[in-house]
Amino acid sequence: MTKEEKHLWYDFLKTYPVRFFRQKVLGKYVADFYSASAKSVIELDGSQHYEAGGMEKDAERTKYLEEYGLKIIRIPNDEINQNFRGVCEYIDKIVKQSLNQP
Repeated sequence: MTKEEKHLWYDFLKTYPVRFFRQKVLGKYVADFYSASAKSVIELDGSQHYEAGGMEKDAERTKYLEEYGLKIIRIPNDEINQNFRGVCEYIDKIVKQSLNQP
């Protein structure tokens, strides 16, 4: 795990009331974080994700995972480092919305 993934895991998701798994294999991909009950995947994106090849791979990956009814939450590493509280609030909001959908 990257330092940003460790930070999110140990300082938020590990004790979050909705269960998340880290480095979860989903078909042909490995999700950074996955919650079955919230039908959500959290992906932390470093700078390589914003280059042409990285963006194309991410779009393909997102499409694949969405076909299984999963919500993909993409968060830039910079946000983890500069706005950790805001990231946690955003994840909490998205997860709660997901849990309230039929």
